[in-house]
Amino acid sequence: MSYREISMLEIKEVLRRREAGASVRRIAREMGMDRKTVGRYVEAIAAAGIGDGTEVDDAVLASLAQAVQGRPAVEPSSAWQELSSQRERIAGWLSQTPPLVLTRVQELLWREGVQASYTTLRRFVERELGHRRREATVRLPDPPPGEEAQVDFGLMGRIPDETGRLHKLHVLVVTLSCSRYQFVWPTYRQTTEELCAGLEAAWRFFDGVVRRVVLDNASSMVVRASPTEPELNRTFREYADARGFIVDPARVRSPKDKARVENQVPYVRERWFAGESLPLDLRAMRRHAEEWCRDVAGARVHGTTRQVPAEAYLRDEKPHMAPVPSEPYELPLWTTAKVHPDHHLQVQKALYSVPTRYIGRTVQVRSDGKLVRVYLGHELIKLHPRKGPGERSTDPSDFPPHKAPYALRDVDSLLRRSKEQGEAIFAFCQRLLGGALPWIKLRQAQGLMRLCERYGAARVNALCARALSFDVIDVPRIERMLKESRRVEEDGEKRGQLIPLPGRFARDPQTYATRSMTDEVKKKESETNETATESRVCAEEKGVCP
Repeated sequence: MSYREISMLEIKEVLRRREAGASVRRIAREMGMDRKTVGRYVEAIAAAGIGDGTEVDDAVLASLAQAVQGRPAVEPSSAWQELSSQRERIAGWLSQTPPLVLTRVQELLWREGVQASYTTLRRFVERELGHRRREATVRLPDPPPGEEAQVDFGLMGRIPDETGRLHKLHVLVVTLSCSRYQFVWPTYRQTTEELCAGLEAAWRFFDGVVRRVVLDNASSMVVRASPTEPELNRTFREYADARGFIVDPARVRSPKDKARVENQVPYVRERWFAGESLPLDLRAMRRHAEEWCRDVAGARVHGTTRQVPAEAYLRDEKPHMAPVPSEPYELPLWTTAKVHPDHHLQVQKALYSVPTRYIGRTVQVRSDGKLVRVYLGHELIKLHPRKGPGERSTDPSDFPPHKAPYALRDVDSLLRRSKEQGEAIFAFCQRLLGGALPWIKLRQAQGLMRLCERYGAARVNALCARALSFDVIDVPRIERMLKESRRVEEDGEKRGQLIPLPGRFARDPQTYATRSMTDEVKKKESETNETATESRVCAEEKGVCP
């Protein structure tokens, strides 16, 4: 038979019946106690000198209970004594980083000959070393009305959508810490967009906004967790600033920091989701959850406050809530993008240009329904109108001056540059770019501008005038002529001679004369021919010149 502890009321009843003159047997029979136990209490009463007229208080009853129920200390077992001899080694194994698991500690102790069971080892480290001992907690008072709301995501389970495909269903639970009134927002994703949409619906449901929101460290809310300096998601931080509440993230793996909403997640799973035929449409599911929050969860008597949450909210908390903004919040999107060599970055499948000096840099981009802002650190470096997928917003000033016309297919800009170089170059470019598809000749026009920089505008202008006179609109040919003339000049400079540039044709200029030569010119030409003939004959016959 197991030992049963006698309560203070039973001890007082034994004392009363003994003073009334009842025997030990009768007391045991009427009270349903063991006769030996009653006998021990009677002996303790007599030893303490308690009789008629003795004032019996809690101290007297406690001394009687200690005299009867006190047991001598039990000697520890041999296994416990062996573990005590290894106390420092066990404490070292459990304090290192990471700590050893108890099964590993048991194996190491067995090697040393300490044959202790796992249960004995677990009780030893819990009692003697405080390992995994549940610490005592302090219940915090509820915050003032309208001060705090606690937020948490909870997984409900898998449900099919309208196509029959299974999805994980999550809910965003928002619980007001003072009245315990709560709101539930079903969703398939735990993104920042869904978080802000759920909070917007919660403020409309409560018809008010709290001053502080306590939440966990999900990436949709917190980028870098820290007990003292957490880094919030930039999109969520902007939303909190717009709605006027302070964000207070809980510590990592510390559910006690938001215990009022942690306890509600299993409640929602059991009372709203389990066994319920929910609508397949997400909007209908959200309407169903809102009705459940108002008619079931809000109308029950809360186990802690012992009040109806909806009534407590309307009576005590709603007057202290901040008003809900009338205009819906347009959620911005913050993304990280890299500037590519073509001066553009991609955001939501659209391209936006950035100045040349930022090529290769990683920037932060904020986009909303109207504008796209590009930041490098805290500096705003570019502003563009919002474009749709597949579209592009390009600022010509972002390109280098010599690349902008070609990048933008700006024919007029090239024509203006060519006019500054010379009339013949301008006329040449007009002919070159005058077709139905001028941009297919942009590379040649750009090449002609580079020839002006390399060889000088005067020389290129002269060659363009000659090309126009023969109707040869070909930039590569002009480039070959410039290279050939440069080569001839360089050879002449090496020999110390000044060599004129070769003409267009090698024929004698008199071939193109329109008047007949005079007699004097003909006579001079005849003498020159005879002298040349005699010299050739002399060289052939005698091998020497006269």
